[in-house]
Amino acid sequence: MANLVSVERASLALGTTQVLDAVSLGVAGGDRIGVVGRNGGGKTTLLRVIAGSREVDDGRVARTTGLRTGVLTQDDTLDPAARVRDVVLGGLAEHEWAAVPRVRDVLTGLLGGLDAPVVGGLDAPVGPLSGGERRRVALAALLVDGPDLLLLDEPTNHLDVEGVAWLAEHLAGVHARPDTALVVITHDRWFLDAVATRTWEVESGGVHQYEGGYAAFVLAKAERERMAGVVADRRDNLLRKELAWLRRGPPARTSKPKFRIDAANALIADEPEPRDDVELMRFASTRLGKDVVDLLDATLTVGDRTLVERFTWRLGPGDRVGLVGVNGAGKSTLLRALAGEVPLAAGKRRVGVTVRVAFLTQEVRELDAWAGRRVIQAVEAVRSTVRLGRKELSASQLAQRLGFTGPRQQTRVGDLSGGERRRLQLTRLLMDEPNVLLLDEPTNDLDIETLTSLEDVLDGWAGTLVVVSHDRYLLERVCSRQLALLGDGRLRDLPGGVEEYLRLRHGMVESGRGARDLPAADAPAPDDGSEATGPSPAQVREARKAMARVERQLSRLAEREQRIHAAMADAATDHQRVADLNRELREVAGEREGLELEWLEAAEVDG
Repeated sequence: MANLVSVERASLALGTTQVLDAVSLGVAGGDRIGVVGRNGGGKTTLLRVIAGSREVDDGRVARTTGLRTGVLTQDDTLDPAARVRDVVLGGLAEHEWAAVPRVRDVLTGLLGGLDAPVVGGLDAPVGPLSGGERRRVALAALLVDGPDLLLLDEPTNHLDVEGVAWLAEHLAGVHARPDTALVVITHDRWFLDAVATRTWEVESGGVHQYEGGYAAFVLAKAERERMAGVVADRRDNLLRKELAWLRRGPPARTSKPKFRIDAANALIADEPEPRDDVELMRFASTRLGKDVVDLLDATLTVGDRTLVERFTWRLGPGDRVGLVGVNGAGKSTLLRALAGEVPLAAGKRRVGVTVRVAFLTQEVRELDAWAGRRVIQAVEAVRSTVRLGRKELSASQLAQRLGFTGPRQQTRVGDLSGGERRRLQLTRLLMDEPNVLLLDEPTNDLDIETLTSLEDVLDGWAGTLVVVSHDRYLLERVCSRQLALLGDGRLRDLPGGVEEYLRLRHGMVESGRGARDLPAADAPAPDDGSEATGPSPAQVREARKAMARVERQLSRLAEREQRIHAAMADAATDHQRVADLNRELREVAGEREGLELEWLEAAEVDG
């Protein structure tokens, strides 16, 4: 396919930062490109260069004549006086757009359709809409317009799990044509895998290009870094020799050839600065007793609206729970009720004696009180030193290891980006060594590298974890159980995970029923003391034993799968070895599928 946009040796500096350094790339018809990289690394700037809204300092950017480009920015540019209909449909009459399946699909997928509008309907004014609703309207307008080149900057922000799944299906299906292209900046790994056929990583002024989505990107990057490590090892050996030679003293050096001295000095001078890595360490957690947090026969309300009615939730030690649901169903409010920040309308909240709760809120407003203070002061306010493993680190050393290096520690908290604020507050919470961690949308504004570090921390978290997130990859990665709020006043168990949640929501939309009309089998049995026909206590005990056995087997399979992936990265250039490992990986996947089915059958007995 011919390139729609060609970028040739483009360079661009913003202030003292070289954002693009002689970058060459192209966007061809049929491309679906995911752009990843660190926050502040230049992803949005690259998108603006491709769109033509930002000129480069050097190089050339060429576009196909007559190319229609649509851009979703992170800035809100909608006219508050306009109606939703004007923004999304322009001047199209109803009989014109209603006959186009693609337009009807967009209206249903993003705006809830005409029967269940999520933004107040097509005639609603834009002004009173929330930030998330306005972003849905802007995205809907772009997809209805159907440009040749679609450039999206974080389109999944403010979308729930269901919305992200719909958008991925639409972009990979309806929008994908040989004469159109998509470039999307995203930190949502599941979305990246579902949509992208190529991945660009923006790093240190360059753009590394990979075939495939997130999974292929991770494997390819591992191989690139392995090869770079081999080169670095050789360089280190040469550096050690040259340093030893130079340090033999000035008298000895005077007898050395000048070209040799110059070459050694040049080699040392060219040694790059240590990389500014984001590192979220494994902090200790205070030991939990048998009881953690129980919500007993609880009812939770907001104003006159009942969010959840007469439910019982016993949160146990070591539980790892992901909470999903439609926007406005009350997920954040339920998290606040667990934390004790929101009173129950009825029922009782019971907390264990040793429980220490840390709550990462969605807005991170806790840092507002520190807006005028320095980053280092916000860290020292929790603790001046912290022990990690066998080492004791000062607050300054800790901040440096978390990406706040040098002068960045003196930055005012109010001047930090959204991702930096979230990372800083999470660090402050973990430094206090809690044993119950409540996270409300922890992935907002975080880049993929920071997300990976966060997941590494949560993997080793010894306490109890509850996560509210629309990031499907995170939920499936760190949580062993999912619960759902569908707006029907009940808290539903999801043995099938996010896929089961999407099936429930799809069934509700297809049938036109409310959540209360779903079959009772989809919901957990109420804890009201009433008798019900079901499995005997002996059958329940056997089912729980089977579930524990299967969970151990699944854990061993996961470790085996990790070893296979690592072996594939090491053998990336040996095609026969990769093929053998791939067959072994498929066997593991088949075995896991059988075990998961066995677990689900036992879970049905356990209730």
